[in-house]
Amino acid sequence: MIGVVGGGVAGLAAAYRLQQRGREVQVFEASDDVGGLAAVYETAGDPIEKFYHHLSASEGTIVELIEELGLGGDLEWRYKTDSYYVDGVVHPMEKAWEILAYPHLSIYDKFRLAMLVKEIDVRGGIPRFDTYDDITDFEDVPIKEFLLDHTTRHVYESFWEPLLDAKFGSRKEDVSAAWLLGRVKFRGERDVIRGEQLGYLEGGFGVLLDELYEAVGTENVTTGARVTGIGTGTGAAADGGSAVADAAAAGGGGPSVESITVERDEETETHDVDAVVVAAMPNVLEDLTGYPCEIDFQGTVCSVWSTDQSLSDTYWLNIKDEAPFGVFIEHTNFVPPERYGGEHLYYTASYIQSPEEDLWEMSDAEVEEYWADGIEDMFPGFDPASVNWVQTARNPRTAPIYERGYLDMVVPYDLSEEVAEGIYYAGMASKAQYPERSLDGGIEAGYACADLITGDR
Repeated sequence: MIGVVGGGVAGLAAAYRLQQRGREVQVFEASDDVGGLAAVYETAGDPIEKFYHHLSASEGTIVELIEELGLGGDLEWRYKTDSYYVDGVVHPMEKAWEILAYPHLSIYDKFRLAMLVKEIDVRGGIPRFDTYDDITDFEDVPIKEFLLDHTTRHVYESFWEPLLDAKFGSRKEDVSAAWLLGRVKFRGERDVIRGEQLGYLEGGFGVLLDELYEAVGTENVTTGARVTGIGTGTGAAADGGSAVADAAAAGGGGPSVESITVERDEETETHDVDAVVVAAMPNVLEDLTGYPCEIDFQGTVCSVWSTDQSLSDTYWLNIKDEAPFGVFIEHTNFVPPERYGGEHLYYTASYIQSPEEDLWEMSDAEVEEYWADGIEDMFPGFDPASVNWVQTARNPRTAPIYERGYLDMVVPYDLSEEVAEGIYYAGMASKAQYPERSLDGGIEAGYACADLITGDR
């Protein structure tokens, strides 16, 4: 049997692929529900994700899985709307003429910005089309230095810097230029007339999780089950985190996985396994095996608001302002409110770089009151009485900080040499989640581990 630690999309994808290859699998999820960061809230209609999700055109693996599970007809590609909020004004920034009309950049600034987004290097006056082909060439280049060199100072200060503040806060100058270039490639092609399409499943991504869970089989997924140890052929059990790693160091990678220990309903169980896939955050991997991960993660506070009114004409609103949240996303300007029983739904969200930040230390009620004031400041027509409900979710590790040297810190899929034979990693610190973390990356990581176990990679 193969044991999978974690019932998020990566763990379920690993289990699904392993079963396709004829292997017996058991998934152990510490919480009472599968899904991880893709969990949902109920509405008057379809459920909505607690943390916003959509697909970019480059995400092919998840699209293939959606089709395999019979959901291909439910996958919709919709044109989105992006805007930039500056000095109290919402400026549409999706279509070419909207960008040309944006008043806070000069024509030359817009030209340099457009060339970078189109991956054309115009430094020196001679266009080059291969400069950005290999983003790892820029892995050790500070993002600010890169943007000043490849665009203009005004583009950096007026356009990029507010976005980086919202995304990485106090860590923004640690970020690698490779992340930005990777994100440009990740987002795919943009239609000059209509803008960019994003994918969304009718009924939300919870539908995909439900189908994947069903495909794996509820009998093969145990919730409320926390894996506390991994036993190897040396007799070591990694309850304290270092026994397996110490055994590997002593034996030169000689030990192999034989069992896992699980706490469930206040009882301890031991299961014999041939291999273990840890599809969880790297702190879980370190607790179980002693393998350290140097990648820093940021947290998120994210509220979903249900109201009777629409506040804008845009889906994704970037903010260059002293707003109390980093981004405002009116979901029902992307997916129509009729899908949600007429509710208008939007997200307010901020990334957190330290648990000592004021926002993280606020209660959910305090966050919601603080953010309601911010919404009213941005949209004077906002009526607090129109709010049907608001729910706030938070997670201390929702995304990596893609700092310089990130690729040197990525956790390998196969940890046979580093820890013990039969230990694999498919969590958010894997290569599949670079240069942007996504549901697609989780599925790719799960598949990669499964393929290594079955010898298909």
